[in-house]
Amino acid sequence: MPPSMESVLLTPSQLQSVSDLTYMILFGVIQVILCQIPNFHKLWGLSIIAAAMSFTYATVGFGLGMAKVIENGEIKGNLGGISASTSLTQAQKVWRMLQGLGDIAFAFPYTSIVLEIQDTLKSTPPENITMKKANLLSVSITTTFYMLCAFLGYAAFGENAPGNLLTGFGFYEPYWLIDFANACIVVHLVGAYQVYCQPIFACVEGWFSHTWPDNKFIKEGIPIRIPFCGRCRVNLLRLCWRTAFVVSTTGIAIIFPLFNDVLGILGALNFWPLVVYFPVEMYIAQNRVPRWTIKWSIFQIFSFISLLITVITAAGSLEGLVKDKGT
Repeated sequence: MPPSMESVLLTPSQLQSVSDLTYMILFGVIQVILCQIPNFHKLWGLSIIAAAMSFTYATVGFGLGMAKVIENGEIKGNLGGISASTSLTQAQKVWRMLQGLGDIAFAFPYTSIVLEIQDTLKSTPPENITMKKANLLSVSITTTFYMLCAFLGYAAFGENAPGNLLTGFGFYEPYWLIDFANACIVVHLVGAYQVYCQPIFACVEGWFSHTWPDNKFIKEGIPIRIPFCGRCRVNLLRLCWRTAFVVSTTGIAIIFPLFNDVLGILGALNFWPLVVYFPVEMYIAQNRVPRWTIKWSIFQIFSFISLLITVITAAGSLEGLVKDKGT
């Protein structure tokens, strides 16, 4: 084979890296466009689509997991420790458990967008009553779906269950169902990115507006004509700042293409301050809970235990990130 031809050919792992890089860049380009949505109030359509996709791929996931358990004729994995069929050591299993706790913790900081959601509600009935009902219903449904995926995935694959459950089924029938579920994951992540980023955009842009209230770059927009969309005004601050944010996050994803490990670290770091510490301290201050009372002590113990969970899950996720990055 000519040397020039050998330099063109890539190994399967290199081809996979090129493919992943292409998808990451494409995802970033889509987010650059969607990030120009002005505020959280305009995301209702995208949020509904993302939620529907989440329930769809979760249903496919635990359905295939149940089918795999039936096919195996046994339940793999156990509560007592490492089974004889796996190469994982006890230490590796502990690290993976800590990383899993970090992944779970990432789901809890939705508290950062609760106020944004509540702000979109009508005042009748009172927003706090509506949000309590919505929280109870949404968390119950989400927990049920994802716990089914977790239990059936572990029952199907044991300690060798992959981070993305759908990859564990390989290239088996039905092809179209697994491809459809993976497509649902992509659509869900597109919407989830916007839901989590819009409060950040609003916070930063609000600070700019408060600091420089008369700056035309911040306040005014440029009228442009977009094909098939008509005429609209583009705010220069929104265009520049949000594009830079998406480019930076896409760059980090390309440098560290380790979804579960990064997710675990972010979840661990966000869990204690956003989910526990600040809400607890606000409750204590609002209700004037006296120091060193039983109620105050219980809150402090709860906060301290949550801090310990944050530290150990961050350590487990960081260990997984370093290990996977090295391989």
